[in-house]
This record gives sequence, structure tokens and C-alpha cells, in this order.
Amino acid sequence: MSLVVLISLAAILLWSLVSHRFERWGVAGPAGLLILGAATVAWDISAFGQVLDSHLAEKVVEIILAILLFVDATEVKGGVFGKEGRVIARLVLIALPLSLMLALVAGLLIIPDAGILIMVVIACVIMPTDFSPATQLLRGRSLSPRARQILNVESGYNDGVISPVFGMSLAVAVFWSTISRTPESELTEDAIEKPVLEFLTAFVNAVPSTVIAILIGMVLGCGVGFAVRFARQRELASAVGARYVMMLLPLIVYGVASLPIFNANGFVAAFVAGIGYRLTRVRSDEEAGIDHDELLLVEEAGVLAANFVWFMLGGAALIVFTSGFDWRFLVLAVLALTLIRMAPVYLSLMKSSVARKDRVLIGALGPRGTATIVFGLLAYNALPEDEGMLVLSVMVATVVGSIVLHGVAAPLLLRRRSAALQE
Repeated sequence: MSLVVLISLAAILLWSLVSHRFERWGVAGPAGLLILGAATVAWDISAFGQVLDSHLAEKVVEIILAILLFVDATEVKGGVFGKEGRVIARLVLIALPLSLMLALVAGLLIIPDAGILIMVVIACVIMPTDFSPATQLLRGRSLSPRARQILNVESGYNDGVISPVFGMSLAVAVFWSTISRTPESELTEDAIEKPVLEFLTAFVNAVPSTVIAILIGMVLGCGVGFAVRFARQRELASAVGARYVMMLLPLIVYGVASLPIFNANGFVAAFVAGIGYRLTRVRSDEEAGIDHDELLLVEEAGVLAANFVWFMLGGAALIVFTSGFDWRFLVLAVLALTLIRMAPVYLSLMKSSVARKDRVLIGALGPRGTATIVFGLLAYNALPEDEGMLVLSVMVATVVGSIVLHGVAAPLLLRRRSAALQE
């Protein structure tokens, strides 16, 4: 085991011992882990960069994302889109695509030398929302219960929807980078045959592999969900057994989808499996959702996985800032956190049952977290060094900006607003 990895594990262990006190003092977990990660790898940044760019790191990050997507899907209460089906459908199917297009256009205007393919990857990286860096927003009284429910469900769904788009856009970007960087003298038929065949295979199989992933997720998720419900009703299994099932299911689904015979998107499969499991497990009591006793283990595993992701962000931030930081990355990040999300959300919710005040709040409160970090790390791992560093830099700027905006500034402004209204 690498010394950097060993020290990282020890740092996470130490953080687990003191995290509760730091959170009580107002230091958010993600911010603390980010600082800890940066401090831990500062002694050998290049070694951490090599670990981050390794095949092992890529697989670990993929498994973490599969677990997090499964957890997001199982925690929703209600039907497929929760209790606010129409509103969530508007946000996921209208606002999210509009946000991606706006992020693409803004990125091309701000960083024109990046190219359209890399900017599509960046748009997929910086737009998924996640409330892990701003959990106090969902706990506070400044939001209406309805707005809180909508934000919670939306953040669980949009990274699952974006993952196949991200996977395909990254494959196209890697292919084009390989071809464009090969010297003309070396562009022989044998030299380009492999990347061209790999790209064509990925392109032709993009839709079938997504369909296969959905089928695998639904079959395994629904099948296991029905089995758990059957076993629990007849007292063949306890809550402890159900916890183990929920912990193992996303790993199995991801593994099955990744088999060469299927070559499907494991992220999509894990996310769909979470939906299928939840719907068949609770079936007649969708409003109540899955019992927390059964969710406990996979939720805790998700928290631990997220801790590793935030820790890696600290090291990634150190790599970015020691390599030179361009102010344009910050401009794009600020736009992604504000206008690029707020405008599509507001437009998508017009003429809906959501009040105008809640439309503005839902658009303004879109933190970025684990999905953005994971997508950014995967892109950094797959792309050539300069393009990978570009994606990593924008990702770091976006997530760190979100910690400041949504983890510090937004709660303060909402508290002041609430106090002013009470006066």
C-alpha cells in the first residue's frame, strides 16, 4: 500500500474521532476534510498526484459514486420522483438540460481555448447538486417544508441523470484528444485503428449500454427489494440482514453492469437499482419510505465514502493552486453556482404550483459536492495532463466556491432574512 494512501486512511480515522466537536463549533465536515486533505498531502504533492491519476484511484472513485447514487435513490420517499413528482420532473428534465447548455456556452465564452468537447465534460462536472457541504440549509427554518423536500429529492436525482451524459462526453473527449495529439507523421492506419474502434464501439453502444444498465438495475433492484419484503414479512430476515443486503446490492449491480458481456454504465445501473429496490421494498407504503433501521449501514458507508471524496478534494485543490490558477476558472464557477442554475430553475417552474419565493430559493440553493468531485476526478484521470488539469481546476473552484457560498454565506443571509420578516 502506498505511503500516501496509508497516511490518508489514518487522517480519515483521526477526523472521525473529532468531527462531531468541529461540527458543533460550526466547522462543516466537508470544509474540515478539505483542509485536512490539503495538510496531509502537502509534504509530497507529486506522490498524491500520481495516486490520484492511477487506475486504482479511478476504480475506487467509481465504486464510491455507485454507492452514493444508490443511497440517493433509496432515500427518496413517495413514487419514482418522490412526493413532488411533477416539480422534480421539471427540474430534472427541463432545468438541468438548460443549465448544461448555459454552462457550455458560458464556458466557451470565458475559456475559448478549452474546446467544445472538454467544455461539455466540464458542464457535466459542475452542474450536479449535492447538499453535503450545506446540510444546515435543509435543517434550518428559513426554507418551507415543500422547498426543502424538492431540493432534497432533486439533488438525489440530477447526478444520476447526468452520469450517462458525462460518461459519453468524456469518452468522446478522450478519443479526440488521442487523435489530435498524435503527430501527423505517426497517424498511420495501425496507430489510429485502436482508438477509432474503441470510440466507434462506445458510440454505437451508448444507447444500448444505457438501456442494458437500466434493465440490470431494475431487475436486480426490484428482485432484491421484493425478496427483502417477502423475507421481512415472514420474519426470515432481520433489519440487520436487510442492512447487509442494501450494502452489497449497489456493489453487485455495478459489478454485473461492468462485466464485458454487458459493458453497461454501472452508475446508471446502481442508481436505477436504488429506485427499483425502494419501490418494491415499500410497495404499499411509499410515503413512509424504507425503514431507517435498514438504511443505516449503507447510509454510513455513503458518509464514509463521501469523507474520502472530500479528503481527496483537499489534495486536488493543493495540486491546482500549486500549478497556477487562472481567474477565468473562478468566473465560470461563480456563474455556475448562480445565474446558470437560477435562470433555468425559475423558467422550468413557471406556471407550476411552486410559489415565486420558493422558485428563487430553489434556484439559488444548489450546492455542489460529491458528484461534482467524483466526475472531476474521473475526468482528470482519463484526459491528457493539461486538459485533465483544466477540468480539475474548474471543479475545485466550483466546489470550494459552493462551500463558501452555500455553507457560509447562504445560511447567514437566510437567518437575517428570517429575523427581518419576524420584526
